[in-house]
Amino acid sequence: MDYSSLQELLDTFVDFLSTEKGYSVNTCRAYQHDLEDFIAFFFTHRALVLTGSEEDGEEIDVQDATAISGLMIRSYLGVLHKQKIKKSSVARKLSSIRSFMKFLQKHGVIDENPAVAVLTPRQEKPIPNYLSVDDMFRLLDSIKTDTLAGKRNRAMLETMYSTGIRVSELVGLNVPDVDFKGKVIRVTGKGNVERMAPIGQKALDIVKDYRDTLHAEKGIPDYSAQPLFLNKSKGRITARSVARMLEKYALEAGLTAPVAPHDFRHSFATHMLDAGLDLRVVQEMLGHKQLSTTQKYTHVSIDRLMAAYDSAHPRK
Repeated sequence: MDYSSLQELLDTFVDFLSTEKGYSVNTCRAYQHDLEDFIAFFFTHRALVLTGSEEDGEEIDVQDATAISGLMIRSYLGVLHKQKIKKSSVARKLSSIRSFMKFLQKHGVIDENPAVAVLTPRQEKPIPNYLSVDDMFRLLDSIKTDTLAGKRNRAMLETMYSTGIRVSELVGLNVPDVDFKGKVIRVTGKGNVERMAPIGQKALDIVKDYRDTLHAEKGIPDYSAQPLFLNKSKGRITARSVARMLEKYALEAGLTAPVAPHDFRHSFATHMLDAGLDLRVVQEMLGHKQLSTTQKYTHVSIDRLMAAYDSAHPRK
């Protein structure tokens, strides 16, 4: 590859992630944002790019990708640390840089990947936010279904809780993705990987009621390319709209803590594990590639177990 600037290299890399790797628009945007921040640091932080120690520095073309060193990357991470950026965000940015450098190495732009030797900062492992079963039922049952919008909103939230799918996967559903007889939905997850997720009869009944009402009131028939959940303009509803709607319902239901769409996924996994479902089955349902990603939900269950033990055991 022969490019005159790091920005052109970055644009080509993001295009590769989209077309070759099948990454979603949101994922590609995250890579783009992370790497543009790093490139901006590379351009403006110092015209004198250090390839070794302070004394060994030499003036070089700041557009040259070969000038990016492990020391430069560590300096960037140091700046992020001083800005009190969360360790999880720093780790994500470093991962983006590693992937970009690997891409440049593969295409002969650089000889070695300077990010390989840069250690990932140790991260905290926060317990996922989730709703109790009682709070989840209270929230879902509080949604009035006397209007088309109410039926749609109840159907969306029931689907998320019943299946554990991501909000991006929810809004990406089309009409034929729901198998009412088989009680499964076809979900397109990260990297355009498809999986089948079980869905409960209660959620299916509410989805069917919404679609039947949509047809009766708006005259909108079901066809293969149609989004399952429509906005007022009869287009695909967005994840942001779902988040705003959920925030409103949580307040109306009297829940004290804010509720985000991803909390439904956390709640689904936690409730399934609490009920005794095997960890690997939950992994399959959530579409996690690594079991370690699913294991974070076991920490919630263990914490609950320890709290119950501490409150009940007579010899504290």
